[in-house]
Amino acid sequence: MVVQPYGKAPYNRPFPASIFAVFLRNKVHRAAVSLSAGFLMGKTSIRNNIRRLRFEANEMTQAELAEKVGVTRQTLNAIEAAKYSPTLDLAFRIATVFNLPLEEVFQYVGSADLN
Repeated sequence: MVVQPYGKAPYNRPFPASIFAVFLRNKVHRAAVSLSAGFLMGKTSIRNNIRRLRFEANEMTQAELAEKVGVTRQTLNAIEAAKYSPTLDLAFRIATVFNLPLEEVFQYVGSADLN
């Protein structure tokens, strides 16, 4: 493969194997991370009422709630969409913001009801 950098003569040396190995290793790592994230980010067996509760709390935004509980808006969005299950600590922090018991914010749903 001939690569011609801007303003230079043609570059005819082969691509260094060490750079290719690093590139390939990073590509494989990103693919593995992507697959594991996709597996973990499926629908969870925990449903929640966060969206409704935010609306009832003077139309609180995801960003406002996320700031109050100490997570990013993206994390809160994934929890609200039931793509990610919160830690027990985070679930209690979310319930505390709304002054509700945990079971009024989150409900466990058996795997048969996930479809």
